[in-house]
Amino acid sequence: MKKFPLLFFAAALAVLALDQATKYYIRTHLGHFDVVHILPFLDIVYAENTGSAFGMFRSFGSTFFIIISTAAVAALSILIIKDSHGRTAYALLLGGAAGNLLDRVLYGHVIDFIDIYAGSLHWPAFNIADSALTIGIAILFIKAFFGSCRTH
Repeated sequence: MKKFPLLFFAAALAVLALDQATKYYIRTHLGHFDVVHILPFLDIVYAENTGSAFGMFRSFGSTFFIIISTAAVAALSILIIKDSHGRTAYALLLGGAAGNLLDRVLYGHVIDFIDIYAGSLHWPAFNIADSALTIGIAILFIKAFFGSCRTH
């Protein structure tokens, strides 16, 4: 049975909805710098990221990231329609890009809240959109290196 692009747009929308729902919860239930300990290596925090991954390129400003993200959303939408072999990855990337784009448009920053660490070593805080982006990129890398992998 052939999968239609609409299913992948629905998956991207589900990623976007989950991302925004979790960020809404964090925004309305945690103050800045509040920490909720979940596991010995996992906290929930409230962080605002004005940069890109790991807070890099903060000096570029929100407008730059809004333009780049809008272009990415458009390109990924086209790829979902035209490239049936990468639709799962593109849907994850689209949902993640749209989630962080919506934050930048609404708030001027991205809301991050997942804090993973080992002792005093912390990974930069991230969110559901970032997770979807990471998984989507990983799928594309696996597909590139092991061409027989199916991503749809």
